Amino acid sequence: MLAALAVFAALSTADGAAAQEARSLAGRLLVAKPEMGDSRFTETVIFMVRHDRRGAMGLVINKPVVRTPLSSLFERMQQPAPEGEIEGDILVHYGGPVAPEQGFMLHSTDVLVEGSQVVDDDTAMTARIDMLSRIATGEGPARSLFALGYAGWSPGQLEGELEQGVWFVIPAEVSLVFAEDPERTWDRAMAKRGIEL
Repeated sequence: MLAALAVFAALSTADGAAAQEARSLAGRLLVAKPEMGDSRFTETVIFMVRHDRRGAMGLVINKPVVRTPLSSLFERMQQPAPEGEIEGDILVHYGGPVAPEQGFMLHSTDVLVEGSQVVDDDTAMTARIDMLSRIATGEGPARSLFALGYAGWSPGQLEGELEQGVWFVIPAEVSLVFAEDPERTWDRAMAKRGIEL
């Protein structure tokens, strides 16, 4: 009898995990509704990197802060720059209020390094300096977005906010995630509200 109960409990846990996985928002866009009361997320669009029973994590993709030379970014992050001359600059985004000094690279999956987290067929996230070094030397992915900080939710917190009606969810189109004009991303996402998931 105890063995049967243990097996049932294990199956129930597995079913619960599978159900949570099926409802995962990873790889989708979380869009703040005009009713959003938290000023840190007003008119934000967030690419969801992870969403499971441990909580959720995403990067704000439509709040560019400053364009800076790549060499200056390595200095600011107190990281060694790759050998050779570093040319070009990079647009730094506000990724969210958590760990504002931590850098995250959202990028296409054509180039991956150790520690890259593949989210879906089109997009991965890397929090290691290796990816920034690849970009600085011209060996980076076709598309990328660099952000400082991230948005995070404890278990059940995001679900509660969705029930409150301050977010809606839409598919993560590449043209929105890696937009050339990120300041317009929220307006473009709002226009797709009719196809929310």
